[in-house]
Amino acid sequence: MTTAADLAVPKSELAARVARLQRELQSSGAGAALIVQKTDLFYFSGTSQQGWLYVPVSGQPLLMIFKDFDRAVAETGLDRVCSVAGAREIPQTLAAYGYETPAAMGLELDVLPVNLFLQYRKIFPKTELVDASTGIRLIRAVKSDWEIERLRAAAACSDLVSAKVPELLAVGKTEIEVAGELEAYARSLGHQGIVRMRLWGAELFYGHLLSGADAATPSYLASPTGGTGPSRCISQGAGFKKIAAGEPVIVDYVFALHGYLSDHTRVFCIGSLPEELLNGHKAMLEIQETVKNRACPGVTGEEIYQLMIAAARDNGYGDWFMGVGDRRIRFTGHGIGLELDEFPFIAQGQKLKLERNMVIALEPKLIIPGKGVVGIENTHVVTEGGLEPLTRAPDAITFL
Repeated sequence: MTTAADLAVPKSELAARVARLQRELQSSGAGAALIVQKTDLFYFSGTSQQGWLYVPVSGQPLLMIFKDFDRAVAETGLDRVCSVAGAREIPQTLAAYGYETPAAMGLELDVLPVNLFLQYRKIFPKTELVDASTGIRLIRAVKSDWEIERLRAAAACSDLVSAKVPELLAVGKTEIEVAGELEAYARSLGHQGIVRMRLWGAELFYGHLLSGADAATPSYLASPTGGTGPSRCISQGAGFKKIAAGEPVIVDYVFALHGYLSDHTRVFCIGSLPEELLNGHKAMLEIQETVKNRACPGVTGEEIYQLMIAAARDNGYGDWFMGVGDRRIRFTGHGIGLELDEFPFIAQGQKLKLERNMVIALEPKLIIPGKGVVGIENTHVVTEGGLEPLTRAPDAITFL
């Protein structure tokens, strides 16, 4: 049974995270950071209640809460917490706690709405507002051992969800019917429901359960899989197509447990599949194994991406790897943690080097028009010897 202690972020974790941010501020020349974005706020304070976290370049941070103050006090491991009636009170509150007005202050400009930015510029007229988002994302990219354990727990639930799929699949059931049953099961395991993404306009409901040729339907989402979805407004994911025998059913789901995410894809089939799809899936597993041995600390995301692209091309799958045509997805893996799209990205032009305890969802997939989707996705932690899979369900296609 999960207890309140299980859900709390340890004080030592928060202290280490704040210290890393302060070192980043010192190197950037900013005198402070004002954390607003909900996931970053949780990461540095241990609560996602509405408010602002002020982190000076040295000294204690101050958590200012608008709503709900009592919950924030109970949830955070920070020592300084106060209640404020709104953003306009921030300068006088900081002054009351003895903070000097910084010459430059970092904000999460990658996600902060323009109207809020303009509001903060009025509130801090003598302070230069600079972008702190890259530094924050780099800090979050390297997980602590405590975070790795949270991610292992989420990955174990991903494996349970995968094992449940054969009980639910049946010829004639719609994708959305099976998805609903599978998502209810995930919820019973503790899935938080919300899957957070940082990219503006990105959204995901649990993941994608797709079958046959419809699985190869592209969508607006930054994902190799798309699907018809339940409507033109939400044109991704499971739709009303009926599942048939002899076609691949791909289940690409995210498990979100206590904030931390695990990304996981497996392929199922009622009956048998053509050799073309079987061979394609086998090729994706071979690419995964090659990368697991090569993705060590010091290797860049671009190097891994080029390795995967070359392997797919050499095996004759270059035209279908990670999509079809000019708008195919230009990445083959992504960092994951509290959000689905964290650093590092396994993509062209990504010079960030892998570090120990980065966590990557690696997803070599083939999108074959008129046939469907095959491939694999596992969540891995970077170790000195390569990638260690956290999700451990069998990678082979499951036949019913």
